[in-house]
Amino acid sequence: MNEESVRPEEVERAGAWLTQHGLADVRPTPLLATRLAVRRRARLAAAVLLAAFIIAVALVRVGDLSADAAADGAGSPRYGSLLALTAVVVALVLAQSLLDRWVRRVDRRAGATLPRRAAHPVRLGWRTVLGTPRAAFAVATFAGATAMAIGALTADDAAARYAALLLLIGLFGAAVGTVVQLRHVLTHPVVADDEASLTADVLMRVEDAREVATPTVVWSLPVVSVFDTGLGWWNAAWLVFVALSAVTLALITARTAQSGTVARHATTAR
Repeated sequence: MNEESVRPEEVERAGAWLTQHGLADVRPTPLLATRLAVRRRARLAAAVLLAAFIIAVALVRVGDLSADAAADGAGSPRYGSLLALTAVVVALVLAQSLLDRWVRRVDRRAGATLPRRAAHPVRLGWRTVLGTPRAAFAVATFAGATAMAIGALTADDAAARYAALLLLIGLFGAAVGTVVQLRHVLTHPVVADDEASLTADVLMRVEDAREVATPTVVWSLPVVSVFDTGLGWWNAAWLVFVALSAVTLALITARTAQSGTVARHATTAR
């Protein structure tokens, strides 16, 4: 990695990032600035992907509602639309994998410039990087949303059953994407040559894992697939579910250690 190719403002951003996370004593380096820059761009691209995914689900739903209105009533599920949405889900997972691969490629190139490589003193499993409360919350959120969607399949309303199918496809894609991204976060090689860069490496992993585990899609999908079904109890249940899960995540965030604290603990543990 050519240090001259790293813009000074990127190094300044890296310094601000370290200070924000209680690591003001760590010197920002061009290597760190490069790794942070690619993560910012990847997160922006991932946000655009998720927005496009939500829009795709909404378009499928609107298209079917328009067809139902033209037919003067709710028809049977349109399997062509379901297949199209499945293709969108596959494309989402592949695109997320490509973004992760891009980040890892930049990390590999940065690591190749190091004269020596350091190793974490402890194994960085999911309990260290993500934490048990957040992992349990993510699993419970997906499980709860899936159970509610499956429960709607027993409703007499054909429109509600079709909305539940759309929701299940979307939830499946979101769950697979989350697992794939978390695997990349946990398994990509360490890029560090001293304790300071090791701490920054852990900090990036913790931030990446927490970002991936936030169930944004689970909260967004019902808005475009559920709230027009006419099942008042289902709509109310989803509103309560989203509100309670958001409050739960806020409590977990408030009660768990900051990412900088986790990083320092992981690099000093023996």
